Amino acid sequence: MTGAEFLTVLTTTDSAAKAEALARGAVEARLAACAQISAPVMSVYHWQGAIETAQEWQVLLKTTAACYEALEAHLTAAHDYDTPEILALPVVRGNVPYLAWLTFETTPPA
Repeated sequence: MTGAEFLTVLTTTDSAAKAEALARGAVEARLAACAQISAPVMSVYHWQGAIETAQEWQVLLKTTAACYEALEAHLTAAHDYDTPEILALPVVRGNVPYLAWLTFETTPPA
């Protein structure tokens, strides 16, 4: 099992509670096998003509390429940002038993 079939999807939000809701919703919907929430990070970015600085919580979601479109739609609908950060990073290699678990957890029950 390699690369193109697995992704780590990244998003950010402005509170721990919102990060947990995004993570929990994606896992409950089986769009991600798991999610990790990082402690607050400082983001610096351009927004509406100004440079902004904000504290955000980063959510990393482990999923398959087959789930990406549905996961992106789910995050977009659940997010309260006008333009949420949603980035998919390919998994180049991974532990085969972990990737098998990831596939199992993102496959809806028959």
